[in-house]
Amino acid sequence: MPHSLYAIPHSLYSGRARSYLIKNNIPFEEFSCGHESFKAEIVPEAKLSTIPVLRTEEGQIIRDGAAIIEYFEAANGRPCQPVSPKQKVVSGLFDLIGAEGLLRPAMHYRWNFPEENLSFLHYHFFHSQRAHPDREAKTQHMMNKMRYAAMVFGVTDESRDLVETLYMEFLLALDKHFEQYPYLLGWKPCIGDFGLLAPMFAHLGRDPKPLQIMQQQAVHVYRWVERMNRAHQDAPEHYNTGSGYLADDEIPETLLAVLAVVAQDLLPETKAAADSINEWLASSPLASGDRASRYLGQNDGKAKFTVRGQMFESGAQPYRFFQLQLVQDAYESCTENERASVDAILDSCGLQELLTIKLGRRLEQRDNLEVWA
Repeated sequence: MPHSLYAIPHSLYSGRARSYLIKNNIPFEEFSCGHESFKAEIVPEAKLSTIPVLRTEEGQIIRDGAAIIEYFEAANGRPCQPVSPKQKVVSGLFDLIGAEGLLRPAMHYRWNFPEENLSFLHYHFFHSQRAHPDREAKTQHMMNKMRYAAMVFGVTDESRDLVETLYMEFLLALDKHFEQYPYLLGWKPCIGDFGLLAPMFAHLGRDPKPLQIMQQQAVHVYRWVERMNRAHQDAPEHYNTGSGYLADDEIPETLLAVLAVVAQDLLPETKAAADSINEWLASSPLASGDRASRYLGQNDGKAKFTVRGQMFESGAQPYRFFQLQLVQDAYESCTENERASVDAILDSCGLQELLTIKLGRRLEQRDNLEVWA
């Protein structure tokens, strides 16, 4: 029996895990979270009713896209993890950017364009559950709950123009990179490709409004989204392609340009979220193994920060720092000379400070939950 992936097509984090299975030729069957086995068999072991969740051939339950990828990476010699220092850190950065740094435009372009998106979204939310008398009411409840997320991530009438401007700058910079290379670091996907795909597929590369923008203004990004969901390399327009990552630990200037755009809001938001969470940690007695909820309390933790003179307020999410820890751990594992080379590229794009932003407690994944160490 192949692995079972519980996911839905329009789920942001599901796309990350699905792509990894496809690209690594791992046989799987996909089931909706509306399947009767999800609540009956999967959720009790997954602990939370979130997706994606993998049931392995042996019956092990693994919740969270990062954990699913880590399960296969650890078992198969880390085929998608660069070994050279700069590429390893940059791969981790794009994993963070995809999992956390692009949630604002992803939610904005999904929920704030109802004329273009609403019927498409209704179809998917409606069909993510089995037929029952309250199916439509439940669909509306689910959609309203997710619609609210756009505001949680800081999209308001005052900030939406800047959200769109920053996203377009990112998209066009990324397009220039994929014009040169089929993947982030050369000729095959790295961990960062899968993380970045999370928002770039389900929301920004599939919902009607942002899909039109991508197809019309960033066709090379659109082609990357396509190839990330195909088992083969799928790069016929790139002549004389190679088969691995770029030689000599190269980070292309086109990729540094993308990071420079991302730094404008990723860095101030991360700093503000760390301050908010650390203040909460200082007043909250926590034991090792206590669950680190995606939001503090009932989302009472806020990150307040300014980008280009515009004030943002978003939920401070501990999960951001679970992802950031992986980047910082990769950096710490480098030699002194290797760190200097990493410092140089991150300093050039305004992200070096990201390596020093930390919470007062580490985060771990145990028994399918993020917990405080």
